[in-house]
Amino acid sequence: MRPFLILLIILPPTLACFGSAEADRAAAEAARAEASFRAEAAEAAEAAAIDAAKREVAGTGNMDAGSSPSNPHGNFSIPDETELRARATQLIDLGLERRGAWEMLEQLCTTAPKRLAGSPGFEKAADWGFTAMNRIGLQNVRLEAVMVPRWVRGRTEELGFQLSDGSEIEVPVTALGGSIATGPGGVRAEVIECDGLEGVAAAGERLRGKIAFLSRPMRSTARSTGQAYGEAVPQRTRGAIEAAKFGAVGVIVRSMSTAEDDFPHTGAMRYEDGVMKIPSAAIGVLSSKRLSAELKKGKVEATLTLQCETLADVEQWNVVGEIPGTDLADEIVVVGGHLDAWGTGVGAHDDGAGCAQSLECARLIMEAGIRPRRTVRVVLFANEENGLAGGNGYAAKHSQAEKHFLAMETDSGAFGPRGIGLSRPADVIDRLKVLGAPLGQVGAERLFRGGGGADIGPLSKDGCIMSSLKVNDERYFDVHHSANDTLESVNPREIELGAVVMAYWVSIFASMDEAGMATAQAAAK
Repeated sequence: MRPFLILLIILPPTLACFGSAEADRAAAEAARAEASFRAEAAEAAEAAAIDAAKREVAGTGNMDAGSSPSNPHGNFSIPDETELRARATQLIDLGLERRGAWEMLEQLCTTAPKRLAGSPGFEKAADWGFTAMNRIGLQNVRLEAVMVPRWVRGRTEELGFQLSDGSEIEVPVTALGGSIATGPGGVRAEVIECDGLEGVAAAGERLRGKIAFLSRPMRSTARSTGQAYGEAVPQRTRGAIEAAKFGAVGVIVRSMSTAEDDFPHTGAMRYEDGVMKIPSAAIGVLSSKRLSAELKKGKVEATLTLQCETLADVEQWNVVGEIPGTDLADEIVVVGGHLDAWGTGVGAHDDGAGCAQSLECARLIMEAGIRPRRTVRVVLFANEENGLAGGNGYAAKHSQAEKHFLAMETDSGAFGPRGIGLSRPADVIDRLKVLGAPLGQVGAERLFRGGGGADIGPLSKDGCIMSSLKVNDERYFDVHHSANDTLESVNPREIELGAVVMAYWVSIFASMDEAGMATAQAAAK
């Protein structure tokens, strides 16, 4: 504590002789001085931590002639702590002042709110992406063709129940992506409840001629919502296959949702060759709870009517644009999200936000005057939701033809960023994580081990490093694949900060030497 603060503590009579206004001013001045002191100390500690970490990084590779402990970067081309802090501050200021990510998200969701792959809405979205890339100044902007499935939801989605007391109710329902139709009269049958796929197997022949109700919730005690989703989602993707093996005539699934509401959440389901195809739909959490309660009272019959259909595949596109690199221009850093969305909402979080953030990431890098050594390539992928044609098509065209150093995907919603994930061993994460310290001013400094995404995943087999934006995703499955996924559910500041975090790290990865990503053992060889 500074000396004058000690005087204020040990000489209270002196303060007592002042009027209240003077005392308030003195206290305020002391508080400001203390805050300034603490800020200076925090900055000094952060700078020291960054410097120490970079010495460790440099120690795992070959130092350039002339490198010194005060300039420890060796041949890794990592900026020093002063430049990193200045870069983070500049990107934060540029982003929060303009909020370009929100602006672009609003444009996309207004232009093409319904944009499932294969639809006319996706073509509008691709046109928007092409125009947006040119508008922000990307080069080599192009559409790259891929063949995508064309599944059409149809106008009719209805579900009614006749309860054991003879009363009838109707509940909100949505077809699962890829489901067949029921036919005009619908499917009517008794409902049998099953706790996930294990429950289907346990019910066995009891399902013959019945509608299976797969009611497993997302586990509330899971340490992450993604973990809970991963545990519950097989009942959606494989429910129709497993129930049909025992003669079921339809499937109703409890939505993969963490919200206590009655909005049904859609998502992809599959069929299997040699197994009868049966219609599949999802209902909301509240309807699921009520159905479970009614089944405990007695027999419940359901009438399910769906009008969906699968048509022939069509040609659509990944949208691609670049910031050309300098001395390493033939190496690629990809940043992207998926342009398609289910259409139950407007796909604001999933994954309009990822597309807007990827574009804003590139725009911020350019506006900040950063010249990356590698080419930064923005890709808005087609058909992530129900086929991965965009990600697989991109990899088939580019993965072996070009060297992809790193790919970063953002597909977890537009929530507040925590940092990024990186698919490198623990010793590399430990060395590099301190580089995120300048983002601590917005609470997004963390570097997690493990990263990637569905669209960039195919690039990993050819050695591309995987990365992804990490957000506070506790509420992601409240909106995911549902009518809750609206512009109103997105916070303009949060989506922008995600783009800022991406721009900061991409600017580092696009210019650092490859040895900076090596393990200690590899660098020593």
